[in-house]
Amino acid sequence: MTRVSAARRTPRQWGRSSTVPKRDEKTIAKNRRAFHDYEILETYEAGIELTGTEVRSLRENNCQLTDCFALIRNGEVWLNNVHIPPYANGSIFNPDPDRKRRLLLHKKQIRYLDGKVAEKGLAIVPLKMYFNTDGRVKVELALARGKKLYDKRASMKERDAKREIDRAMKERSR
Repeated sequence: MTRVSAARRTPRQWGRSSTVPKRDEKTIAKNRRAFHDYEILETYEAGIELTGTEVRSLRENNCQLTDCFALIRNGEVWLNNVHIPPYANGSIFNPDPDRKRRLLLHKKQIRYLDGKVAEKGLAIVPLKMYFNTDGRVKVELALARGKKLYDKRASMKERDAKREIDRAMKERSR
């Protein structure tokens, strides 16, 4: 029987064993209003800097993404107006529920987004917050353009027409 030295091990043998099951992606919160108010152009996945009690609160699905937005300041992306309520079993050291939270993106992505946001009418809007397969909290960001009132009416009209078609097809199949 031959032993494999550390130098001959493959990178797969260095890390965890491959038998560890991966978790499913678990959605914490969605920003449904963003799809109504904005036209989504591009999406990005960003990490978020949180404290331990905030993560515990998110595991209980406590988060509110309505009316939140992201800003770029000094080469960093900050998420504003996200409400993560204090963890119920936390101590007096729970952070402020409405504080600004830093998002983690690559520098190239930040520079690209900064250039795009400088254009008229574009904004960075979070679409959803979720736990990825490794159990880390991620935020799906979108580069979006605000919809006009007539665009909103058109999208509502399309949605209603699709609903009517689905209803008619269901009745027909009975």
